[in-house]
Amino acid sequence: MQRKSKRAWQLAAMLGLALTAGAASAQQPVRQLPNPILYLTGIEPYTTPGGSFIRYRYDVLNKASYPAAMFAAAPNLPPCGLNANAARTWVDFYVGNTTQRIYGFCALGTPQDLGQIWFSVPEGTVPPSYVSIELIDRQANIRYRSNLADTVM
Repeated sequence: MQRKSKRAWQLAAMLGLALTAGAASAQQPVRQLPNPILYLTGIEPYTTPGGSFIRYRYDVLNKASYPAAMFAAAPNLPPCGLNANAARTWVDFYVGNTTQRIYGFCALGTPQDLGQIWFSVPEGTVPPSYVSIELIDRQANIRYRSNLADTVM
């Protein structure tokens, strides 16, 4: 009898530790990630069958601060058009600090891809003076807004 009660006490203690550990990990704060630091890397003309355009290329200085998991395919989240394997995090360009969206990316595969983002305007169109981006982590429901970045070199 004594052996059974000792075993029951051990099991109860292990269960208590497991519950305490689970509660502690559930209470740990989510690691706060920095807002992206956006900067212009180049301006280039290009032509498609649809017309002539000016492309504005950008990089995110602190892209290494973002975990690769943020850019993994997320088939469990809503698709991006016909792309059912869109990335967990989408990137949108905005005019300055407004909510006027210019362009977006929904299939970046790694944080390093933030070094090759861009938007374009038809040739002869004046671009916005400044742009910003927003990283939209659709799984965590968190948005990270960048600084204002120039559209002139």
